[in-house]
Amino acid sequence: MSIIKRAADFAYAVRFVKLLTTPWENTDAFKLGLVDKEGKRDKSVKLDNDEKKSAYTLFIRFVYNIKRLVQKAPGGGTVVGSLAAGLLLLKENYGISENNMKKILEKLNIDTLDFMLEKTEWFVTQDKMLSPGVYSLRNEKIINSSGEEVVNINDKIRVNENCYPKGDIFGLDVYEATHINTNQKVYVTLRELNR
Repeated sequence: MSIIKRAADFAYAVRFVKLLTTPWENTDAFKLGLVDKEGKRDKSVKLDNDEKKSAYTLFIRFVYNIKRLVQKAPGGGTVVGSLAAGLLLLKENYGISENNMKKILEKLNIDTLDFMLEKTEWFVTQDKMLSPGVYSLRNEKIINSSGEEVVNINDKIRVNENCYPKGDIFGLDVYEATHINTNQKVYVTLRELNR
């Protein structure tokens, strides 16, 4: 890995931690009225200038959605599953290494051992293929392409044939499925699914 790549990776990791730990009221997005005190996007405020667009980039949306998911519950399988899916999106889009992700999680007091699977593999074959069908979600999700949170608890997703992990985060497999209401792709982990 080149020095430039490592430096960029580290810069994103630092920015990720800073955004996760900054109170909502101290963010530019809040000050511009783009998000409320709980980090929810106010869609009535348009992204109509460079200042607003810079305060609510795709990277920032990913981080804010992960932050809101982490804040919803003190630990627990579905929160860790959502965090893993969000981290895979960041890894794919920004090249953040697992080593830097581990440092980020340590700063947030999240143990990477929490990512280890519990006994939720009853709808996965021995070669890790997720059984096709329709599942409901245990928690909110982020749409892969936009970083917007439009998938709600109990929404239905469709898993197609031959659905193998798209990647893993600290040993937790992450799959790609289709949100039925929007026909958009979302990442899910086994912990987040109900059949």
